[in-house]
Amino acid sequence: MTFPILEYDSTRIAFIEPSKVIKPLDMPELCVICFFREVIDKVVIEHNAKVLVTDYWEDGPHPIYEIEYCDQRLAFFHPGVGAPLAAGLLEKVIAYGCRKFMVCGGCGVLDKPITVGTLVVVSSAIRDEGVSYHYLQPSREVFAHEAGVKALVNTLSNTNVPYHIGKTWTTDAPFRETPDRIAMRKEEGCLTVEMESAGMMAVAQFRGVVLGQVLYGGDDLSCLEWDERSWQSRTAIREKLFWLCADAVLRT
Repeated sequence: MTFPILEYDSTRIAFIEPSKVIKPLDMPELCVICFFREVIDKVVIEHNAKVLVTDYWEDGPHPIYEIEYCDQRLAFFHPGVGAPLAAGLLEKVIAYGCRKFMVCGGCGVLDKPITVGTLVVVSSAIRDEGVSYHYLQPSREVFAHEAGVKALVNTLSNTNVPYHIGKTWTTDAPFRETPDRIAMRKEEGCLTVEMESAGMMAVAQFRGVVLGQVLYGGDDLSCLEWDERSWQSRTAIREKLFWLCADAVLRT
């Protein structure tokens, strides 16, 4: 018996194919995907961002914005939470016309020395979610686009921002991160855990676009008990990450 998630279908054209049902728009090639709602709201107000298009899902509107940055057009949007929504929105933005993406988000840490706010450039992701298996052959992990990693590393190095490069664990079930599963992922070399990386990287690989991701250390899962560490209150770090990603996507 084959499990449904392993029934990979290599057919390139889906029944609902984005390129056939979504009309391309006059979109910037460059795009920042930002998981921080308060940062997006601030950038929209302070930089007089315009709405390029608004996607409507059952949870409400998802606007795609544009600003001018370093004399270039830059799109940005919030991808929602979880790989299915993030991947779906990424598919639509690719169909609209964006081709190069940098993603900034937060993560749980599996390695205690990664303090709150420490940056981790994602090199690969353990595929413990479902979305990626609809885009790529089953495998244990998916690797980040080399150009995306290089652009982030160069940007962080040139601005003297310390960082790690490493593997993340993408899961669909944050409330099923058991001690044994955490230990297993640490043995595999995972530094962090989150809910979207593997799915988004799989979509990008399937569609032939560049996507890099940088995470900042949040809650701590490395000890006997969970430590929330008030990670979502680090406003300055979150805003800085947006602009670092904007600089990085210009380098791709």
